[in-house]
Amino acid sequence: MTVTARSRDPDQAARGAARGGLANMAGSALAGGTGVVVTWIVARALGPEPAGAFFAATAAFVLAGGLAKLGTQTGLVYWPAQLRATGRSHLLGACLRTGIPPVAVFSLLLAVVMWYAAPEIARLTAAESPHVVADHSAGLRVLAVFIPLQAMTDVLLTVTRGYRIMRPTVLLDRVLRSGLQLLAVTAAGVATLWITASLPVFALAWAAPYLPVAILAGWAARRAYREGRPETVTTHPEERRRLRREFWLFTGPRAVAAVAQLALQRVDVLLVAALGGLAPAAVYAVAGRFVVLIQFANQGLSQSVQPRLAEALSTGDQAAANRLYQTATGWLVLVTWPINLLVIACAPWYLRLFGDGYAAGRPVVLVLAGAMLVATGCGMVDMVLAMAGRTSLNLGNVLAALVVMVGIDLLLIPRWGALGAATGLACAMVVNNLLPLTQIYRSARLHPFGPGTRAAALLSLGCFGVLPAVAGPLTGLLPVLAVAVPAYCVGAWLLRRELCLAAFARRSHLEDS
Repeated sequence: MTVTARSRDPDQAARGAARGGLANMAGSALAGGTGVVVTWIVARALGPEPAGAFFAATAAFVLAGGLAKLGTQTGLVYWPAQLRATGRSHLLGACLRTGIPPVAVFSLLLAVVMWYAAPEIARLTAAESPHVVADHSAGLRVLAVFIPLQAMTDVLLTVTRGYRIMRPTVLLDRVLRSGLQLLAVTAAGVATLWITASLPVFALAWAAPYLPVAILAGWAARRAYREGRPETVTTHPEERRRLRREFWLFTGPRAVAAVAQLALQRVDVLLVAALGGLAPAAVYAVAGRFVVLIQFANQGLSQSVQPRLAEALSTGDQAAANRLYQTATGWLVLVTWPINLLVIACAPWYLRLFGDGYAAGRPVVLVLAGAMLVATGCGMVDMVLAMAGRTSLNLGNVLAALVVMVGIDLLLIPRWGALGAATGLACAMVVNNLLPLTQIYRSARLHPFGPGTRAAALLSLGCFGVLPAVAGPLTGLLPVLAVAVPAYCVGAWLLRRELCLAAFARRSHLEDS
């Protein structure tokens, strides 16, 4: 198989991924930060039980939206990259027409289903708080209206990433949507100073930003397609039929895997609400909010690496793919391990910000932070397996992890409440990272443990793990952080070669961030 010039230059791929990933992670940090603030406003304004109902409703909304996307978040990146790398760019339009219309139709169907199922979902998840059921049902119906907008926003932004354009995702999803959510939820919170807090109002404030963002995402996807379309477009019906068949054979397993992946992130909140009550569900959602922030960072970097990794693997350039995977994992550890370790150290203060009733979530924080260290240390292993074309293995891994989580949740939530759910999620995260890690090494000899990963891990553990554990009890946390943060920055600079940080300083006219 011929290796293109682009795939033979791993440094160029790293530079493109660095610029796109840096912008996306910055946007993800903003989105994660606004998400924490939104969680704080909801927790303080609604109180534990209505807040638990709100978090359960948004979990159901995200699950429905993930199902509606039919796995196209992967297919609409993998196939455009594959088509460009193999000289079949004339099929890009057929690829988009294959992936987008089914999402629009299925999302409308799911919106109708969620609208009519809202009372039953509310009764199931708020069985121990009957006075919340009516508002919970109304909130679910408000969110159901926005399911098609959520699904189409994500799919249309995926199209732009398939063209290696990260700016619309950063500006529209990370910055604009999260910013509008913060403003709207803040306005709803301020309104509670004069009127009684209402769960449906908070649900509307949280979901309404999907409307303008969906419109702008459509414009961005149309522009990306028009600018990337070949001058001469000649396609044959047999080519289009073969592409449709191959697209859905690849994307079909990923559709189920994507829903299972979302279930790993969201269904535990619903299980805690149903098995433990709405107040423990609120504690669990608040205590685990930092996990979403780290997942945003992982997603931000993964979305930038994804099309470049797909091109390298599609041309058989294993060395470039492995180097890109290891470099990106080093960056991910460099960013996320300090957050995990700081959350462990600061858990008592972090939880008290949301109210006295949330301090019981400290064990939840410790368990989830430990699991996140393992997950981020493996890098974006799930995406690497998918870009290697192993979506069936990907599906099996996620389903195995989901079975582990649900099984542990059913066993432990009635006994331990939020801590039982955290234990289930932690075990599932370990399974969902170690299984694909083994598979990509055995099948493609790819692994994330390069010099950058090792350097970032040791530096993080030294500055934010060992130093607070040793000196914190003697001096207090703030003096330790005053030393740890500059020491970490200096260490990253001294290790810049191993961490490939020069990629962030160089520019390439071939890459668009």
